[in-house]
Amino acid sequence: MSMAPSDADARFDRTIDRWFRDQVAMRPEVATFFGLHEHDGDLPSGGRDAIDEEVEFFRRTIDELSAFDPAELTRERALDRDLAIHQARLGLYWQTEYRPWAGSSEAAGQIGEALFPLFTRDFAPLTERLSSIASRLEAAPRYVAETRDRVSDPVHLWTEIDLESTRMLPGFLDTILAAARSEAGDDRLTGRLAAAVDATKRALEEHATWLKDDVLPRATADWKAGPERFEEMVRLRELEADADEILAVGEDLLASEQAAREALLAEIDPGASASEVADLVKDDHAATFAESLNEYRQSMDTARAFVVERGIATPPEEDHLNVIETPSFIRHLIPFAAYYDPAKFDPTPVGTYIVTPPSSPEMMREHNRSSISNTSVHEAYPGHHLQLSAAITNPSLVRLFSQAPEFAEGWAFYCERMMKEAGFDDTPKGWYIVHTDAIWRATRIILDVQLHRGLIGFDEAVERLIAETGFERPAALAEVKRYTSSPTYQLSYLFGRHMIEKLKADVQAREGREFEVRRFHDTLIYGGTMPVSYARRLFDLNGR
Repeated sequence: MSMAPSDADARFDRTIDRWFRDQVAMRPEVATFFGLHEHDGDLPSGGRDAIDEEVEFFRRTIDELSAFDPAELTRERALDRDLAIHQARLGLYWQTEYRPWAGSSEAAGQIGEALFPLFTRDFAPLTERLSSIASRLEAAPRYVAETRDRVSDPVHLWTEIDLESTRMLPGFLDTILAAARSEAGDDRLTGRLAAAVDATKRALEEHATWLKDDVLPRATADWKAGPERFEEMVRLRELEADADEILAVGEDLLASEQAAREALLAEIDPGASASEVADLVKDDHAATFAESLNEYRQSMDTARAFVVERGIATPPEEDHLNVIETPSFIRHLIPFAAYYDPAKFDPTPVGTYIVTPPSSPEMMREHNRSSISNTSVHEAYPGHHLQLSAAITNPSLVRLFSQAPEFAEGWAFYCERMMKEAGFDDTPKGWYIVHTDAIWRATRIILDVQLHRGLIGFDEAVERLIAETGFERPAALAEVKRYTSSPTYQLSYLFGRHMIEKLKADVQAREGREFEVRRFHDTLIYGGTMPVSYARRLFDLNGR
């Protein structure tokens, strides 16, 4: 006799509740990111034992959830079951086969990420948050030292990035300490924080020496995933295509987007060359970065109003977004802008849109007004911020942990063209940036596949990116650095858009005249962040 579905649902809910609590206890910095603040003063182990614990967690997840018969679960729980198993298989492969933790300590970057939400999110009084920051910094020297034990196969490029992060983190610590001295009004707390900052700086100095003198000379491991591992990552991500098919999409779209941009040149300035038009677009920027930052905020507000007025999507009731400068410890990896999700469990969830100040005069050209408009669509409305603010309203704890860049990045990229087609900033310069950014994402597909298959080297990839996109060299260098440690991530933008547009076409074909774009968008973004192949089940569509 089969077990009643309600009993299976109850057992599944208990299992997922424990699954969730195990993860946030194992990763206290993630708990903070979600808005669960009982672990705000903690840092995890930085050693190999933390990797082993995570591997065991993934194996246990696969075993426990595979024991549930999806036919005995409600539709939403069956989806969550399959999604959690999918995530665990991906995580297990990443930690046991690709093993990035063996190639770089990432100590400074991880500490910075653990401090960032405590400092930038106003979920509690500043003194309370500074106390948690002090606690994490007091644990930082221990964490830094522990990360050295796991670096068994160092990668030269990653070690150089690690060293750069280690040297840049103290600038962020100084910013935190300056805020404490000017705003906290608590000398005892400020003294404690100052002592913790000093101890962390000393630990970072020792770490930098270790990286430079001990690790770099023996850093000979290869960062490339290799053809077989890359293909397996694509398969595990369930992208509805293999790497060759994805590469073909990238090459086809690169050609079509280049042709579309070429056709715009005469509209922008008849008789001007391609390079002259690029200069016209890129030279149209504010005099200072502070002025540009205000333009980002204004563009974000304008985009949100357009989304609401045109019925493109429905913002959640709690919808808050801050625009700030990129913190110093990650500027070398984020040349333009990025986004941090709002915390699901904070009383007032706030998204954070970070914009990187120019590292040189020529980099100010990347903050041109047409680019600001398109970037704000991508990062804010209706891109990352709207999608992720909607996603956290979904009650599923499984979807909160879901890592599906082809959905999150694909959605944000999908929004760029969709908003132009709807009439937002529908100008020749606006379309020029849309096509340029599409060329960038198509090039990302090509470089992602070719770099990790060993068909192109790092320097050649930088030159190719500059040639295709017109990026300033510092931006291209930062981009390709990121590509080396994130195989299959960079293809997610354009191929994710491809998957979302295919899903949209399938839903339109089924619904005909009943199709409504806002309902389609809302179903997607409020369903939670998950692979597009799983999001199909929200529409009762399966397979290709």
